[in-house]
Amino acid sequence: MYSILAILLLFLLPVPASAQTADPEKTAAEMINPAAQRAIDQGLQWLSSRQNDDGGFGQGVQRGNAAICGLCGMAFMSGGSTPSRGPYGDRVERAVDYLLANAQPSGYLIEPTPTTHGPMYSHGFATLFLAECYGMSKRTELRDKLSLAVKLIINSQNKEGGWRYYPKKDDADISVTVCQVMALRAAHNAGIHVPKETIDRAVDYVKRCQNRDGGFLYMLSGGGESSFPRSAAGIVALNSAGIYLGNESKEKEITSGLDYLTQFRPEQGVTRREQYYEYGHYYAVQALWQAGGERWARWYPAIRDELISRQRPDGSWISTYGSEYSTAMCLIILQMPENQLPIFQR
Repeated sequence: MYSILAILLLFLLPVPASAQTADPEKTAAEMINPAAQRAIDQGLQWLSSRQNDDGGFGQGVQRGNAAICGLCGMAFMSGGSTPSRGPYGDRVERAVDYLLANAQPSGYLIEPTPTTHGPMYSHGFATLFLAECYGMSKRTELRDKLSLAVKLIINSQNKEGGWRYYPKKDDADISVTVCQVMALRAAHNAGIHVPKETIDRAVDYVKRCQNRDGGFLYMLSGGGESSFPRSAAGIVALNSAGIYLGNESKEKEITSGLDYLTQFRPEQGVTRREQYYEYGHYYAVQALWQAGGERWARWYPAIRDELISRQRPDGSWISTYGSEYSTAMCLIILQMPENQLPIFQR
């Protein structure tokens, strides 16, 4: 038999590295490796060079798109720049200029000549960006125009609790709904009044869109199968309403949703259907960041390495929605461990 002294010595001896459990909560510096930092630096430099003279972003049919402008602004802010401060502070400030200049009297944030079939996406992402800037900017008109933008979202919620492509109370889909929920959450965090009833109804809508497999369908009418992009978005909407892992009375939807997402974790040599690739991973990285733990520890390195491998030599990423859009999305994803934007903070 071992003596008591011998047993105590066993506990005092250092544990071999191979026997230690890896800490899933690594620092940003550990998660963003040198290759990722180079990709981020090159991407930000490329994106900075693509801002139009009026402060907007995008080329061709996407020129001046308000959603792309908001996402580009958030990409710069994800690295620590704020309006007029930081290495890309001037780019952020000019993006604010552009969106405020195009704010309609109704509060609608929309590009001068809308070319998309879903301008509420433009409004939602633009509102989210301005809400993130509020409190960091000295612009006196920002609060008034942001408040009007938020009221437009509140007043266009339909009877199901969701939103659709236009600010009308007709029908709803989960994708546009999540976009508006994120904007409302950011505005609430910034001190803009958002009725609790509005959020409660939106949460109820999102929950009813969840299928038995943990994923989310597109619209309540007619049902439908789950898919990766909208399922990632659905989880983020619930997170934005305060439903997280760790709350045993509320986490059922989150747990089943995360289990569904796990099958889509990037893997080297595995090619999956890529429709709405950047959109899906933009929301997925938020969902896994909020989940934390081992899920996050496995997800981020996988998407990090995949995005690095897909970056073009000039620092951009490409997609059917334009390189400004895809580059902004990829930069937000890669910089998630920095935890700079209030909307993403745990």
